[in-house]
Amino acid sequence: MTPPIVTLTQGHLPLLISIPHGGECLPEPFLRRMTPAAHKIADTDWHLARLYGFARAMGASVLQANYSRYIIDVNRPADGASLYPGTTTTGLCPTESFVGEALYRADSAPPDEQETAERIAGYWKPYHDALQQELARLREKHAHVLLWEAHSIANELPRLFEGQLPDLNIGTFSGAACAPALREAAVAAASASPFSWVIDARFKGGYITRNYGRPQSGVHAVQLEMSRHLYMKEGEPYAYREDRAAAVLPTVESMVRNTLRALEGLQ
Repeated sequence: MTPPIVTLTQGHLPLLISIPHGGECLPEPFLRRMTPAAHKIADTDWHLARLYGFARAMGASVLQANYSRYIIDVNRPADGASLYPGTTTTGLCPTESFVGEALYRADSAPPDEQETAERIAGYWKPYHDALQQELARLREKHAHVLLWEAHSIANELPRLFEGQLPDLNIGTFSGAACAPALREAAVAAASASPFSWVIDARFKGGYITRNYGRPQSGVHAVQLEMSRHLYMKEGEPYAYREDRAAAVLPTVESMVRNTLRALEGLQ
């Protein structure tokens, strides 16, 4: 049974957790064209729906893409423009993994313009339609809404960045995506934790943070790109680690709750 393009759980709080890279489904027509490296879907933001279960229990809405980012990256602009010009990044329809492995077999071409358009219509647009509709629903009930962009990544990827990433990488598009009080609240919670953190450094926020974070219109976006080793086994089979997750979850929950309290202070 194939999963829906997106899964949305609606809550009552002015909080939407967005998980655009959590999708693990890579259907057979794609698998046939792709390399064994692609079949591993190693660049998935694994287990984030589970990690953010506390937010769902609080009453947050949670939106997750169910199909692999190797089909299309819904956190990139549909025109394929680079979010970080001058740096090595993966594209709208990636052809290489984060470590530089080819995703398409030598005898199979990557998507052309027509296929890219079909993927935009079939996978990218449904995520953004659901995101926009849920933000609109929450804005009808609340003067301000927090869009929390949930991501995770290996803390060492030499092809994409030098050295090790901090444990917690907060992005607010250099403060443009949310009110200052929310940015300060996220930083305060990270600062009180035992984990390393940085704000608006290598990860300032992807397309979703930049496009939907419009504090003047009541939508405030904060991205958290966290190192995967904090809650899971980084190598295959990419298993969730209860012991590690138990150590970092109080910090993640504190960051979300602290930022939500700052949002409520704007009401």
